[in-house]
Amino acid sequence: MKKTEVYQQKNTVGDRKEFHESLAKIAIPVTLQSLLQSSFGVVDQVMTGQLGSVSIAGIGLGSKFSSLYSVLVSAIAAVAGIMIAQYIGKNDEKEVGRSFYVNLMMAFFLAAAFTCISGMFPKQIMSMYTEDEATREVAAQYLQIISVTYIPMAAATILSTLLRCKEVAKIPLFASMLSAVVNTGLNYVLIFGKIGFPALGAKGAAIATVIAQVFGFVLTFLLFLREYKKKEWKLPFEIRMNKSGVMQYAGILLPILLCEFLWSLGENVYASIYGHIGTGQCAAMTLTTPIQVLIIGALSGLAQAAGIMIGKSLGKNEYEKAYWESKKLLIYGLAGAAIISGVMVIFSPLYVLIYQVEESVRDVARHLLIVFALVAPVKVLNMILGGGIIRSGGRTKYVMVIDIIGTWGFGVPLGYIAAFVLELSITWVYFMLSLEECVRLLISFVVFKRKKWMCRL
Repeated sequence: MKKTEVYQQKNTVGDRKEFHESLAKIAIPVTLQSLLQSSFGVVDQVMTGQLGSVSIAGIGLGSKFSSLYSVLVSAIAAVAGIMIAQYIGKNDEKEVGRSFYVNLMMAFFLAAAFTCISGMFPKQIMSMYTEDEATREVAAQYLQIISVTYIPMAAATILSTLLRCKEVAKIPLFASMLSAVVNTGLNYVLIFGKIGFPALGAKGAAIATVIAQVFGFVLTFLLFLREYKKKEWKLPFEIRMNKSGVMQYAGILLPILLCEFLWSLGENVYASIYGHIGTGQCAAMTLTTPIQVLIIGALSGLAQAAGIMIGKSLGKNEYEKAYWESKKLLIYGLAGAAIISGVMVIFSPLYVLIYQVEESVRDVARHLLIVFALVAPVKVLNMILGGGIIRSGGRTKYVMVIDIIGTWGFGVPLGYIAAFVLELSITWVYFMLSLEECVRLLISFVVFKRKKWMCRL
């Protein structure tokens, strides 16, 4: 009999209760926070959607390059989560502190680089996305302003990771809730020119996001300090590493950074393909972004919970328990994605009516949402497997190879063929390049079943 089967048979009510309690402490707050964080861009797009297709497309493209930074800083946070979770499992406070501070420094360096690039060369960057002058101007202005959020976002992201590993995810959740309120209120005032302010359109949306993000970081930091003193946490400042420590850190960080960079670069290539198909069809794709972001965000808590919970089990040498937890998380993710996809198909005709755009743009957006509903369960399983389970043991090179094969071996080539060789509509282009998700899932399942990712740092 296999060890995992033995664990499942011996699994007690207490074990299952502990699993669900930990899942609730991490997954629910993280999911809600992800939804609220995603709401910054969603609110921007819904409100500026009243301004026409050019503003919608401009903010969508400006946000797309900004998402490249978000993905990379999230990759550093993922490394921090892997290390902190395992060292908490081992009760090694010194290594917990080192993992936190080293990754915080890396996030700051990344933020500084992206702030300089986005602030100095916004028009040059946006020229790679669209040939439409009006759309490019809106996108460049939006990107230049939004770059101010990069440094506070870096600090808030790493702090939030530490708090989740400590199972105090309610703090970043509370900060995100208030930030979302601030963002929505300022959007209404600055986009449309209320209570004496001028109507700034897309520029107002960017300014509102900057203020809300800075507010969220300050609140997260203050609440962290209160919790730090209250619970007498020990977070010794230590950034020095010996040669083996540097090699281990590099072995975890570099594959994730490369993986996320190439994945996000692929997403930006997709955006460039959409932008060159036409402003109207690009606007239709942008209309679907809020729904895509919210649905993925609604289930991202399971991915982050997977990384933390399984990382702690691996840190304690509880391999059978880690494998059992992984399977449960995959089942929950698939069930949640299937239910949400069904709801999305039913309500997609009503959703597109929110926007003041041409009827043809609404029709395309509705068809794109149906395609997304079909691939959403596969996307979510990939997110939980690659973004949480397989990474939790530190074998990040597996995820890197899987993502490179999926995005660059299948997604990008299929996108170009569909758009520029076959000259298909954006709906079929999106469907064809989304097939890469199926390729990634098949490979990920093979890696998962072989269990070589189950390692202790």
